[in-house]
Amino acid sequence: MKKILILLMTAFLFTFPIQGFADMAEGDMIVTLGENLTAEQKNALLSEMGAPENVQIVTVSNQEEHQYLGKYVAKSLIGTKAISSSSITMGAKGSGITVKTKNINWVTDEMYVNALITAGVKDASIYITAPISVSGTAALTGIIKAYEISADKAIPEEVKQAANQEMVETAKLGDAIGEKNAAALIAKVKEEIAKNKPKNDAELRSIIEQAAKELNITLTDEQMQRLMDLFNKLKGLDIDWNQVSDQLNKAKDRISKFLQSEEGQSFLEKLKQFFISLIDAIKSLFS
Repeated sequence: MKKILILLMTAFLFTFPIQGFADMAEGDMIVTLGENLTAEQKNALLSEMGAPENVQIVTVSNQEEHQYLGKYVAKSLIGTKAISSSSITMGAKGSGITVKTKNINWVTDEMYVNALITAGVKDASIYITAPISVSGTAALTGIIKAYEISADKAIPEEVKQAANQEMVETAKLGDAIGEKNAAALIAKVKEEIAKNKPKNDAELRSIIEQAAKELNITLTDEQMQRLMDLFNKLKGLDIDWNQVSDQLNKAKDRISKFLQSEEGQSFLEKLKQFFISLIDAIKSLFS
């Protein structure tokens, strides 16, 4: 399945010239569709996204996927067809980024949020999907392209490349230490860089080591070096680190507010009851 996984993310960014959509308002949507989807699949995905009849559509090609992911993943993983798709809906100012996925089996919601924040995306609700199970790596490029159109703001090429690299490196790290751990580590290091940008490799290594320690994560030398390379690239780019910090905080605040809400408390109570039932069931086996 990983052959198809990369289909989404990279295809969109530069096929079409940036158009003027600065007048897009809260609730307006742009959709990205894989070029190799059948007409039936396209219609099904548009319906699944809840896209309006006149929605702006950007098409992603497999060639674009190879162009923007080829440096970070094997060609065999990118495959030969572009099928993954996404929608981006403009949010209220200050609302932050939300991501939901369907049929995405490698890149997690948190990984998308991290990479999109790096790219400068903000205040948007994003949905990523495909007609079959895929890795999801190809989606990021299309989302960034759609955001450029919706916000009428060009994102520098090197920042797009860095966001794709971050997503792939986080997913690879997640294979070794767990998806949640990898996403949390990347976010924590970015938070620390936003607070106090490291002046040299020693300071950067210290930030990564401290973040890993706080999350109870053990990194190999190779993993540390790959993270050093990634964050050295990020801190050398023209990234608005104040915005990075702000968007990361909004993402954390959203989780906190959910847990404090009636829905969140209900979820926690159900989780608690599940574990109580599980413990009781285990006890009964020995009684």
